[in-house]
Amino acid sequence: MPRSRLFWNLIAKSYAQKPVEDEASYQRKLRETQALLHKGMDVLEVGCGSGSTALTHAPFVRHIRATDYAPKMIEIAQAKARAANITNVSFEAKCLESLEATKSRYDVVFALSLLHLLEHRAAGISRIHRLVKPGGLFISSTVCAGEMKGIAKTLLPLGSALRLLPLVRVFTAKDLAADLQAAGFEIETKWQPGPGKSVFIIARKPA
Repeated sequence: MPRSRLFWNLIAKSYAQKPVEDEASYQRKLRETQALLHKGMDVLEVGCGSGSTALTHAPFVRHIRATDYAPKMIEIAQAKARAANITNVSFEAKCLESLEATKSRYDVVFALSLLHLLEHRAAGISRIHRLVKPGGLFISSTVCAGEMKGIAKTLLPLGSALRLLPLVRVFTAKDLAADLQAAGFEIETKWQPGPGKSVFIIARKPA
């Protein structure tokens, strides 16, 4: 089993129980996202973790296909959906690279706390671009370790190199925006709650 998948499987239970680090920012991201959703939409979430965000958005769309690299995360997400009697979210243990990207099929794609974990970020964004319908949206929230200050900026890549953490790529919000634009997205919203914080981006694939 690849190292990163093993890591996320091992911490799945504790991850699911961990409170949101910045609740106010999370709620703002939910509000801004839900303002763009409607009942006719088909949505894909890549890297859904334990499923909380997908289940929160479920009442606003037709269907969400939520995928994650770690099967243990998916097991927890499925249990949450059953407990909440939510039936319009389907959870699958899949990575981005294994998703069929032969045609544009989703109105919205989410990648929340994912892009900094991809080995090949630009290739992943290009794949997402192929999955989004013309005129559709790509919504992401991404750790930009290149903007962190002090020891944290060093510890993330060091922990990854020492195999204590999963793969973490270091880049800035400016780097990420450039990758999105190079893939063909137009950025409509770009917001960070503070220096070194995750950048929230709403980007559109031109019609």
